[in-house]
Amino acid sequence: MNQGQAHFIAICSDSIGETAEAVVRATLRQFELPNTEIKRIMNVRSEDEVSAVMEEVASRGGFVAYTLVQPELREAIREEAVRLNVRAVDIMGPMMQAFIDTFNDTPKRTPGLLHRLDEDYFKRVEAVEFAVNNDDGKDVGAILKADLILLGASRVSKTPLSIFLAHKGLKVMNYPVVPELTPPTQLREVHPGKIVGLTVNPEHLVKIRSARLQSMGLPDDAHYASMQRVQDELKYAQELFADLGCPVIDVTDKAIEETAALIMKQL
Repeated sequence: MNQGQAHFIAICSDSIGETAEAVVRATLRQFELPNTEIKRIMNVRSEDEVSAVMEEVASRGGFVAYTLVQPELREAIREEAVRLNVRAVDIMGPMMQAFIDTFNDTPKRTPGLLHRLDEDYFKRVEAVEFAVNNDDGKDVGAILKADLILLGASRVSKTPLSIFLAHKGLKVMNYPVVPELTPPTQLREVHPGKIVGLTVNPEHLVKIRSARLQSMGLPDDAHYASMQRVQDELKYAQELFADLGCPVIDVTDKAIEETAALIMKQL
């Protein structure tokens, strides 16, 4: 492949392809391939569509990752992979076969079941709305309604964590911990297990805040991003966490998914 040519990966799905793309992107993080194009082909229903996808992949020297539950489409993509000498990665097939072999059951083979409008779906929508409406302590009364309260200094990933956890169905509110701001009394009315304190390495937070100021066109040496201010805020936050008796997670160098997993483990 030429150095200037994009690495091409096709996602072929009889639903929306979200599962396959998530796996591809997670794998891509392990490689230094900045010039990579991921194309999602959704709602594939015919063998002609499969052939068209595989022809494009072959012409561009890439590979395809697929999530197809219909046996005839799965067979079509395997045949085309052999004919065109294209690598095709079956994302769901081995897992489905494991269920069949282990539990002696038969899959429904219905596309899109992951995204059907069931009770869990509406629960997630409600949780996302809750997280958005209660971001950064907009309504302290929501503390008593939340499944989880995230506390921490500015720029310690409270908002992205809230949204990520909301997609898991949790009603999350986050509240900024600032020395000049008296913590709401409602925090002492909930079980400490529903509160999680977030902390971070001071040097890391200084870099994040400086970058934030630069992106806003502001001086990156402002008091907000100074080491002394960051240390003061983190110390104050630790004192509050200890006073509340809540668990604390250090988010330094952790992906949102990793921190979220730690939080859910503690709930």
